[in-house]
Amino acid sequence: MYKTLKPGFLVLVLLVVAMLGACSTKSEPSVTPAAASSEGKEGADQPLTKVKIQLKWVPQAQFAGIYAAKEKGFFADEGIDAEIIPGGPDIVIEQQVVNGAADVGITGVDSLLVSRDNGLPLVSLAQISQKSSYRLIAKKSTGIHDPAHMKGKKVSTWFGSQQFQVLAFMEKNGLDPKKDIELVKQGFTMDQFFNDQVDVATATIYNEYHVVLESGTKESDLDVFNIEDAGVGMLEDTLIAKKDWVDSNKELVVKVTRAVLKGWNYAIDNQNETVDIVMKNVTDGSTTREHQVTMLEEIAKLIRPEGFTEKQVGSFVDESFTRTADIALKYGLIKKAANLDEALEKSIYEEAVKDVTK
Repeated sequence: MYKTLKPGFLVLVLLVVAMLGACSTKSEPSVTPAAASSEGKEGADQPLTKVKIQLKWVPQAQFAGIYAAKEKGFFADEGIDAEIIPGGPDIVIEQQVVNGAADVGITGVDSLLVSRDNGLPLVSLAQISQKSSYRLIAKKSTGIHDPAHMKGKKVSTWFGSQQFQVLAFMEKNGLDPKKDIELVKQGFTMDQFFNDQVDVATATIYNEYHVVLESGTKESDLDVFNIEDAGVGMLEDTLIAKKDWVDSNKELVVKVTRAVLKGWNYAIDNQNETVDIVMKNVTDGSTTREHQVTMLEEIAKLIRPEGFTEKQVGSFVDESFTRTADIALKYGLIKKAANLDEALEKSIYEEAVKDVTK
């Protein structure tokens, strides 16, 4: 339940490459004949420009900033009618954006790099999460109190493009992931961990980790290994768009990006209210408010970590991107070194935050 996106991107992205040649129509913004909010910058009588935003998973607090931007009128203030499109296990974000089904999307940086490596003309507009959310968890009863104790054990993680942080963690700690551990494909629930089918499981700090705690397991009963602290974290959620759409609609793209970043700052500063907004959008029975409260608390720490100002939300930290690209190349996720200068549209972010003072 309450699952974030872990589908196997690599095969699906290759399918997108094949489709790209047959689907080269440029996506243009449409104008919706609806009035902007009376508080909007564009004025009450101006039409709103339709922009479709594709999420990487189902509605949840992982995307709280986007929902807050719509609810609080930040998109309307920019003259935008934002349509937020939920994701799911069969939705490939890059395919949606390349084919024009969405104008912008949220995906992982690793998936963006794979897409670009396969020829898809996608770029990042802003980096939403600044740190890896990944943790490796083990029950203390297994005796796995440090990485060395993982030797000979079953370690589960998500496959596709999602396992590479775990592989890098093993190598960083002197373990050969091909010989020293048994790598097991992890499902969309934590049942393998609960049923002792694996010794070590992967969990995001904002989701699966708290699913484990909500099941009745105490933090004191777990040994937790932080991928980010080990120095091998890969960047996750990033805001993407098709390059030619960005080049043809730069003013609009800046406005979309600005609204999203304002939404995230609002969500982080007003978490109780924002959870109420999120709960209006979730599928009935799919989650609880308590779980979404915890998710937003943890997501906020990844998006605006300690030491970050409001103006730095969405910024591109070169060291983090270089590390992510290096890991992707080392493990064959991409075939050639990533050109980050071309992959990151830094000028869009810089223009979007000009009016942010802090």
